[in-house]
Amino acid sequence: MLLANMSFVKYLCSFSLFLFHLNYVLAYLEYDNWVNIELSHAIDGANPDDFTYRGNVTISSLEIGLAKTNQEALTASQRANLLSLARKNQLYRLKAKVVYADGKQHDFLSSTKACNLMSAQLNDILWVSIDNSGSVNGITVLTAGSDKCSCEDISMSGLEDFNTDVLIRHTEMAPYPDTTTFIQKLEREREARERGEVRDNRGFFAKYWMYIVPVVLLLFISGATNQDNAK
Repeated sequence: MLLANMSFVKYLCSFSLFLFHLNYVLAYLEYDNWVNIELSHAIDGANPDDFTYRGNVTISSLEIGLAKTNQEALTASQRANLLSLARKNQLYRLKAKVVYADGKQHDFLSSTKACNLMSAQLNDILWVSIDNSGSVNGITVLTAGSDKCSCEDISMSGLEDFNTDVLIRHTEMAPYPDTTTFIQKLEREREARERGEVRDNRGFFAKYWMYIVPVVLLLFISGATNQDNAK
């Protein structure tokens, strides 16, 4: 019976390890696809949910991280709206629509302070997080600036084009359990039990505590009872 249980555990561990490697291989085969990201931004304070087209980011290789940006210049009215957001210490909101090679789409929203964006001269970072299956699971816009900034003296003169760096972050694979070593340890313990070589190296109290504790409790209760009777 013990041998049959050991065989089943060995089979279960081996099968789990096989499924883990199979999932990793399939994910890797589908990993290196292109992804297109359409960027839109909301910079009109009067219509905060009105997103207008900003540009495109094409990631031709998810594995290598090759990205190409193509963005439109800001119009005069857009520059005025962005300056108004900055002076009111409001957020610059960015919507990123991810389009995969198979036609699937997914939207992400991110934001940063408009003041920080202007202080950085429209230089921003698009942080793209990708899981182990090659799917984008997060897009964040970042700017180099402190939480407290003043845009009173900042001019929009010459600030027309976004300069975006695309950073791709791959989700790291967690280490899988060493099932081979675990199975070998179980087999060695089973063989030792069959040969009668397993020794109990526990201390005296660890071995016989279930006998010692009841006796101590009985002695304690008896002592308390005798004291009450004597009173």
